[in-house]
Amino acid sequence: MRRKLAAVMLAVVAAAGLVACSSSKDDANVLRVGTEGNYSPFTYQDNGTLTGYDVDVIKAVGDKIGKKVEFTTAPWDSLFAALESKRVDLIANQVTVNDQRQQKYSLSAPYTVSEGVIVTKSGNDGIHSLADLSGKTCAQSETSNWADVAKTAGCKVESIPGFVEAVQLLKTGRADATVNDTLAVNAFTKAQGTGTIQIVGKTGATSKQAFAARKDSQALTDQVNSALDQLRADGTLAKISEKYFGTDVSK
Repeated sequence: MRRKLAAVMLAVVAAAGLVACSSSKDDANVLRVGTEGNYSPFTYQDNGTLTGYDVDVIKAVGDKIGKKVEFTTAPWDSLFAALESKRVDLIANQVTVNDQRQQKYSLSAPYTVSEGVIVTKSGNDGIHSLADLSGKTCAQSETSNWADVAKTAGCKVESIPGFVEAVQLLKTGRADATVNDTLAVNAFTKAQGTGTIQIVGKTGATSKQAFAARKDSQALTDQVNSALDQLRADGTLAKISEKYFGTDVSK
């Protein structure tokens, strides 16, 4: 659900706030993490401080593996270019696990599990299932897994950068629906109220999200997985989940 943009890094953010990144690329004590910074409640700015579920989880991982986490924010479609060019070591941005990404990247164990849903403008009674999307227009990122679901259903994709923009297209009638996960949709309605959009159906798909590293960084992925195991065991993942969603979304 995010627009394809030129790969331009927008800002560099350290764990403590917005600052310039000064660490060496070879600093073994630093974990350079790429994230959007505008995808609430996963990664977003709160009074100038980067926060969110993904941000808190990867900070906790950094603590476990003894690395200082430094964040670089960029548009969704620029994050993988930053990873491949070694400007970041890891992406923490609800990267959905699929066969294509597993072949190309080193993915961690999932730290989020969600369900796909179909969303329309409130009062739209013409869409109830994926079958109803055929011939309609869906507001999505062309590179997202939910865009693939929409396309397979026969929906024409209108490319947008984020869920807020998708809602705007629904409100103005430029899109009939958007497909996304329950976590993002529920977070939006919690913040904005339920009068604007409605969940009208389910995709039948369960989505799992992981951290993404380069294929040559399997050792880093192994460290991250070990940290995630510890964070599950000591209740930290559940605690972070409850903070943002009111339930444990890590399993």
